[in-house]
Amino acid sequence: MKKLHFVGIGGIGMSGLASWCRSLNIQVTGSDRDSGKAENAHILSPLKAQGIEIFPQDGSFLKNGKPDFLVYSSAIEADNPDFVAGQGIAHLHRSRLLAELLASAKGCSGIAIAGSCGKSTVTAYMSEALANCGDDAGFLNGAISKRCAAADSIGNFHAGKGKFFVFEADESDKSLVNYTPDYAIILNMGTDHYSKDELAQVFARFLNGVKKGAVIEKEVYESVKPFLTNPELQLRIFSASPAPGTDYSVSDYSIQKSPCGEALPKAVFNQNLQITLPAPGCHTAANALAVFAMLELLGFSRESSLKAIERFDGIRRRNDRVGVTLSGVPVYDDYAHNPEKAGSCLRTLSEITSGNIYTVFQPHGFGPLGFFRDELFKTLDATLRDGELFFMLPPYYAGGTSSFKPTSEEVIAQWKEIAGNPERYNFSGNRETLRSSILEKAKPGDLIVIMGARDNSLSLYARSFCSKAKD
Repeated sequence: MKKLHFVGIGGIGMSGLASWCRSLNIQVTGSDRDSGKAENAHILSPLKAQGIEIFPQDGSFLKNGKPDFLVYSSAIEADNPDFVAGQGIAHLHRSRLLAELLASAKGCSGIAIAGSCGKSTVTAYMSEALANCGDDAGFLNGAISKRCAAADSIGNFHAGKGKFFVFEADESDKSLVNYTPDYAIILNMGTDHYSKDELAQVFARFLNGVKKGAVIEKEVYESVKPFLTNPELQLRIFSASPAPGTDYSVSDYSIQKSPCGEALPKAVFNQNLQITLPAPGCHTAANALAVFAMLELLGFSRESSLKAIERFDGIRRRNDRVGVTLSGVPVYDDYAHNPEKAGSCLRTLSEITSGNIYTVFQPHGFGPLGFFRDELFKTLDATLRDGELFFMLPPYYAGGTSSFKPTSEEVIAQWKEIAGNPERYNFSGNRETLRSSILEKAKPGDLIVIMGARDNSLSLYARSFCSKAKD
């Protein structure tokens, strides 16, 4: 391959792949339907700094000559203008391109991170832990690593010069079965895209292609075990709580206070291994445990592995504090977009504030909202505390076919009918009006969080609440 054109290059996964190809001296161009929007500059500007030309998504990329392939993701519709203009040019799915790039990375062991929740965080965590152990691991991620973001680097790809390459393996379109990595971590199974029975078979098929070893959460292991056919695979089973049949478990998690009042999240692994976590949350303890288990599976010493996981600079839009309001209320920006992630985010934030949490949630599509509406209600009703308010915006729509059902207004109306505390659930069709209302309600000691996926303008919206936003 000498020349590639990425259709939808502004996507977080596509942009990282484009950066990887450019680092290999492949000529790369790209198009994006939202290339002119300010919220996408943090992705497109570094690509341009790498020498990648960005076109509107109107077929105009052909003025630079025909590429060898049109690279696309499952989010691109068949009637996309670039596809129409580029008739006769071969199409290459992003997962196939990734598989080819991984296969060409000689002398480097691939580590795939899979799971319904947390895989972007753990991809960044795993690569940073390896770096902390002295290995300059490369990575490709579906999120932005704060440690690696720069003017010419989005932060979702790092070439690396070490022995390992860490990448996120996505189950949403089942493309993870295209990969045959040396090692893998499977964190959990959620209800974001498929039933758990179907997802168990997808994960088992993926595991059967892993060459050397895997770290897998206990409940996931129990679900995939009947379908495993790879007797040579070294397995390490972990659990977020003590459980029989596990190799690693979190036996204790707590929030302690430093002498200056700073919250210090602590965890104990396997009864006696104590660690200060880099961020709060039971999910952070589980993520750290999975990374720790993989480091040991790779042959790193227990002492160096424990030290390595105590530092993690984090990724953007994951419990990401972006500033404070004029009255001093902290504002968080979070990618949470399914019931498991929303619940985990809210439980973590409740650990660091005794006040009310004001949640603004934007569904990432009409289809997903219809799929998880009931499960999301159950999660919220069990998690929200008295006095806390939840606001749902209209679903994000990026084009293509859609039934435009259900609407957020319809879902909120349904929830109000069955909720014991109906006033906590609210619909808002106007971001500016909602911001004014929340700023009027939120008082010192409270907290505001903006949740949702795919729409980069949510980060700008979160910052608009702040009198002083973090850089």
